[in-house]
Amino acid sequence: MAKKRDEITDDFKWDLTTVFKTDEDWEQELACVNSNLSGESSWDADAVHSAVDFSGHLLDSAEVLFEATSTMLSISRDVERLYVYASMKNDQDTKVTKYQGYQAKASALYAKFGEVFAFFEPEFMTLSETRYTEFLSEKPELKGYHHFFERLFAKKAHVLSQKEEKLLAGASEIFGAAAETFEILDNADVKFPMITDEEGKEVQLTHGNYISFMESKNRKVRKAAYEALYSNYEQFEHTYAKTLQTNVKADNFKAQVHGYSSAREAALAQNFVPEQVYDVLIEQVNRHLPLLHRYVALRQQILGVDDLKMYDLYCPLSSLDYKFNYSEAVDKAQEVLGIFGETYLKQVKRAFDEQWIDVKENVGKRSGAYSGGAYDTNAFMLLNWQETLDDLFTLVHEMGHSMHSTFTRENQPYVYGDYPIFLAEIASTTNENILTETLLDEAKDEKERFAILNHWLDGFRGTVYRQTQFAEFEQEIHRADAAGEVLTSEFLNDLYGRLNEKYYGLKASENREIQFEWARIPHFYYNFYVFQYATGFAAASYLAEKIVHGNEADRRAYLDYLKAGSSDYPLNVIKKAGVDMASGVYLESAFERFEKRLSMLEALVAKGVHRAR
Repeated sequence: MAKKRDEITDDFKWDLTTVFKTDEDWEQELACVNSNLSGESSWDADAVHSAVDFSGHLLDSAEVLFEATSTMLSISRDVERLYVYASMKNDQDTKVTKYQGYQAKASALYAKFGEVFAFFEPEFMTLSETRYTEFLSEKPELKGYHHFFERLFAKKAHVLSQKEEKLLAGASEIFGAAAETFEILDNADVKFPMITDEEGKEVQLTHGNYISFMESKNRKVRKAAYEALYSNYEQFEHTYAKTLQTNVKADNFKAQVHGYSSAREAALAQNFVPEQVYDVLIEQVNRHLPLLHRYVALRQQILGVDDLKMYDLYCPLSSLDYKFNYSEAVDKAQEVLGIFGETYLKQVKRAFDEQWIDVKENVGKRSGAYSGGAYDTNAFMLLNWQETLDDLFTLVHEMGHSMHSTFTRENQPYVYGDYPIFLAEIASTTNENILTETLLDEAKDEKERFAILNHWLDGFRGTVYRQTQFAEFEQEIHRADAAGEVLTSEFLNDLYGRLNEKYYGLKASENREIQFEWARIPHFYYNFYVFQYATGFAAASYLAEKIVHGNEADRRAYLDYLKAGSSDYPLNVIKKAGVDMASGVYLESAFERFEKRLSMLEALVAKGVHRAR
């Protein structure tokens, strides 16, 4: 059984008092920002203005444009900090109604902020290039916002009138309701069955320990956990289908009213990523599915089963039991990440020393792992530590995100102090790839090498192949809804089952439970996010090679990428680090590495290394 929150010692918890010392401080700041957003006064060009004053006056002068932009960004900073505290307090125990309320209030504040400043883009879009040039001359300080304005100009064809944008901004809570409902249902309300573990003990199945059971060497335990988990999703399949369908309809509606051809185009346009990147990914992955089938067949051979099932895909093929307590993992992470240099390592040590990390699972805690925070906070990390090798990889993964955030925030002004989602998964998976290189180099014998190869190949499968499978599913459900198809649980089950069979070569009819997997994936509510895990891992594979085997210039270029934030378009930022993501070359390189390491594992199997299981 997972412990209650108050049963875990503080040294395994993140320190959110660095954001707000007390809940009362948060409430006071919330009231202050709400007041600013609700201010009422008549326009006076010489007055100090509240947020609402700028509507209708944005382009009165260069001075007003500068003041309005600065005010909007300043309030945005405050809103983000309020939201981070509320959401993380809620994530650490989703059963606490007080923090459910805080998150609801923070979400409402975001909606209010969007409503108040809904005038900004429509009014700005009426600015001619000639007048904009004059503004830059009259108010040189505006040049600090030039790339910010440049990105707005690029979206000009998709911005509605001020009234229409205000209405949409005011409805943001409604558009987000499906995702919030899914989160509460999946993390707080749904209770998984008890199962029998390897020692014959009755234990509570949770989101946090599910993967540990799927990695069990006892096939009966794997099967029991698998069937128990999906029995719940089958039980509530109609509810999950309705929340997902509602979310998809919201995505399609917002894309349509903004003049995009699809929800996918709208989502990628927010990060200035051409749809070609998405198409090339799916094309390349589908072309290399035979490699995945080859790996699945090797897994079946090693496990010695005649009827490989989906619940057999996560069991480590090695007999070595890599276990890392948290202290050991901290030491290993610092050793591995030292390759980036002293400046990077210093920030890593800060994360450990200053309690940026919420380490252990507790009752009601959000499942999975993430790195989060705001411009004015630490780059916090949430984990659900189970002492596995995968947990070590998760730690360096999330540390990659947090270091990316930290370097960006310390080197960019707030307006460029975050990085586009498209680049988000590169820094994290670069760390994972470097950890793999390190562990392979340190392997004492063929058994250890076998274990590390197995882990990396599973990681590639789970990131490049699996996330692209998700990306195909997400693409298809948005297309289906746009075409008038009702996304019933029957439709979703059938689509997901067919895709899963195509990817793994395992018959859907013989792996019935996997058809419900779509119901448990929170990323389907993230608006075309998942494909970036796959593109990010592939790019990271290339970058890790350069960092480990390259020179100091390669490492400096990588750190410059971490510092760039959103100061340039994402494809330009990563291209400076050495990866052209408009081309499929980096994907070809990733699959070459997968095949090379798969061949290495096959050679070890041919030598009988796996028989020591």
